[in-house]
Amino acid sequence: MRTALILLFLLATAAVPGSLLPQRSLSASQVSQYFRDHPTLAPILDDLYLFDVFASPWFAAVYLLLFISLIGCVLPRAREHLRSAVAAPPPAPRYLHRLPETASLRSPLSEQEAVAAAGAVLRNRRYRVVLRDGPHGKQLSAEKGHLKETGNVVFHLALLALLVSLAVGKLWGYEGSILVTEGRGFCNSLQQYDNYRSGPLVDTGSMTPLCANLEDFRVTYEPNGTPARFNADLLWGEPGAVTTPTTIGVNSPLRTDGARVYVTGHGFSPTFTVARPDGTTLTDISAPFLPSDTATMASQGALKLPDLGAGPDGQLAVEGFFAPTGNAQGGVLTSVDPRPLDPEVALVIYRGYLGLDSGDPQSVYSVDQARIDRGQLVQVGSGNLEVGESITLDDGTSITLTGYQRFAALQVSHDPGQVYVLASAVAMLGGLLLMLLVSRTRVFARASTEPDGATEVTMGSLRRGSGEGGSAFADLVAQVGEAVRGIPARQDRPG
Repeated sequence: MRTALILLFLLATAAVPGSLLPQRSLSASQVSQYFRDHPTLAPILDDLYLFDVFASPWFAAVYLLLFISLIGCVLPRAREHLRSAVAAPPPAPRYLHRLPETASLRSPLSEQEAVAAAGAVLRNRRYRVVLRDGPHGKQLSAEKGHLKETGNVVFHLALLALLVSLAVGKLWGYEGSILVTEGRGFCNSLQQYDNYRSGPLVDTGSMTPLCANLEDFRVTYEPNGTPARFNADLLWGEPGAVTTPTTIGVNSPLRTDGARVYVTGHGFSPTFTVARPDGTTLTDISAPFLPSDTATMASQGALKLPDLGAGPDGQLAVEGFFAPTGNAQGGVLTSVDPRPLDPEVALVIYRGYLGLDSGDPQSVYSVDQARIDRGQLVQVGSGNLEVGESITLDDGTSITLTGYQRFAALQVSHDPGQVYVLASAVAMLGGLLLMLLVSRTRVFARASTEPDGATEVTMGSLRRGSGEGGSAFADLVAQVGEAVRGIPARQDRPG
């Protein structure tokens, strides 16, 4: 047990860096920002797996050792508890007056009758009672409260089950995130997710067959503009099957057989119409703009148009700032309200080579700054647009803000250990309640014949844990006294 406690302390200590430092599994962008802010310290921390604490080998080692230690503690303890639960209570100690609570009674009954009467009282109180012949007269041993130790064993077995369930979820579970604009959809496929992580034993070919289309996304605001509720109307079903309508919210996910679909965020996708002088027109094209300020929903994003340029060096890229309720002062656009009361967008337009076919990774939400620095992308226009307004470039290309759509950040999660984690947690709670509320109590009694022919009944109690206290022993002594038709001679209590 001492080893288990030390390992539990080490596990808690090892989790501290995971709370203080950004973790790649939660936010890779924050880890990248930490590298930019601390270029010397960050590589050292990265070598120590401090940006992947819960996936690090040293955290897994502590976790595994704790698991083994718990098994070594709880299994022998469970066997011992089973043996003690069916074993008879131990004989009465020789010196009953040394127990924490003792009392003596005088009775006109014989030793056998007095002990039998006391045993009947204890059985009515749900004690297990054993009568014996001792070297100093008839004696009685009684006990109850085995559920206290049962709760202890259940708690630790449930803790083991919880650890196993969490491990199952990590090994066979997966989680994918995607931004879906109204009118569009996705399927549960690795290739479609913006972010995806899975356990090492996940077979991507056996992922839950699920497709969903976002029909509408609604935000209900408080009078002061604070969002109150988010509701997404989905059509979902297996690929090629009849779709089923449903509405999900932040705390009301779509629950399917094997997967859950959650709403984790929202934002705006401004829509544009781009027209070339040769008559080529793209209508209602959009891209999600990610919120940079959740209080006002001011958002930033990019629209890349590789097919509208005259050759690979004439491709267009639009970098923008979207304000749901715009307020432009001195040409600088800001948002003053998260509600789309007066949508406006600030655009910077570049022409050149986007590098989408170069094989180099780049964000779909921003223009590659390195290509701007190298002169591969050149600014050819900028301005602030309200809905219906346009910017015309030097070659006659016009870009018009036609409106906006909402997008929902959806997360698909599959955790095969989820139900078992819940069952284990409930069992742990039940075991803990038994440990705290049930008292393990043993009561002993011995009857001996005095020189005057009367029978003296000496009683003692030994209690462990909360529950019945001295008042309960006093009530027991009084009830036994009535049963043996005796009068309490004395009652001793410690302190």
